Amino acid sequence: MSVRLRLAVHGVRHNRIFHLVAIDQRKRRNAKPIELLGVYRPRVESKSPHKSVEWSVDRIKYWLGVGAQPSDSVVKLLTTGKVIPPDSKWH
Repeated sequence: MSVRLRLAVHGVRHNRIFHLVAIDQRKRRNAKPIELLGVYRPRVESKSPHKSVEWSVDRIKYWLGVGAQPSDSVVKLLTTGKVIPPDSKWH
């Protein structure tokens, strides 16, 4: 079983929430994941002027260490959040 780190889409139109999940790559986008690793809210809330990301860095690094392949959008998000360096093997 090859595991992939990717984003699952939840929420209503124009108010999406993305879950960063570890999932078998043969499963559907919103299928039940192996593990939920984080939540990304791209919509700027009135309380805070920034987009919000909540994730478990230790678990993300664990899955990358055991061979999980991140999707392109996850690589971009993890690089922006400084979880992986910009010159990593996934670029």
